[in-house]
Amino acid sequence: MLLALAIGVLAFQLIGYHIWSLGLYLALYVPLAYKMGWEIGITPSSVLVGHLLVQESTSPELLLNEVLLFLIGTSFALLVNLYMPSREKAIQSYHLQVEEKLKDILLRFKYYLSRGDGRNRAQLVDELDELLDEALKLVYLDHSDHLFHQTDYHIHYFEMRQRQSRTLRNMAQQINTCHLAASESLILAQLFAKIAAQLSQTNPAHDLLDDIEHYLEVFRNRSLPKTREEFETRATLLQLLREAETFIQVKVDFYQKYGN
Repeated sequence: MLLALAIGVLAFQLIGYHIWSLGLYLALYVPLAYKMGWEIGITPSSVLVGHLLVQESTSPELLLNEVLLFLIGTSFALLVNLYMPSREKAIQSYHLQVEEKLKDILLRFKYYLSRGDGRNRAQLVDELDELLDEALKLVYLDHSDHLFHQTDYHIHYFEMRQRQSRTLRNMAQQINTCHLAASESLILAQLFAKIAAQLSQTNPAHDLLDDIEHYLEVFRNRSLPKTREEFETRATLLQLLREAETFIQVKVDFYQKYGN
């Protein structure tokens, strides 16, 4: 807030009390606020700077008044936040439910690939999408109710899981074309089982990308398919492997930003 007032005063001193001064203030303050992680204070701070523009003054008395207004508003917001119900337990419950549903889907994929049976209607993926929608509604509500409560992690976590869900839906459609219990299918089934065991939000999953490269190398060294059916199945399995790589990379990118 003090930084915002300082930039506002500088802008008004340089240009005068015009709308262009406010534009200069925003051009300078907004990027700095985001860089420092103060984006939550952009709106209230800009309102205070707007008061200076309306009053056409940057006198010490007016600046002190703006600081006091900010402190009163902040104190009131903190008191309100103390009495707002916490949804943290419910949010953590959704974390566990989502991870369990992801595990169920991946193990179902393993089952289909192991048996060479592609009958898959992606019902579990539909259930996952519904669960993620419910979780995000709760997280967005929690975010709006708690000005100083950090829910950005939860928002980005469930959005990350949504991206993974879209990848799983693509996989489910591709598995429908796998009707051959090929040796490659068994290899990929093992990979899905390993991914299912490393779904925790605290797991970086870096080693899974190495596994993908290993399996690609294994496929390259195998003999060429002998029939059209084997060729089509091999192509589908390779595409599934690439989708699995995308699935894992989404998690790795998230962990690099939010991991401890």
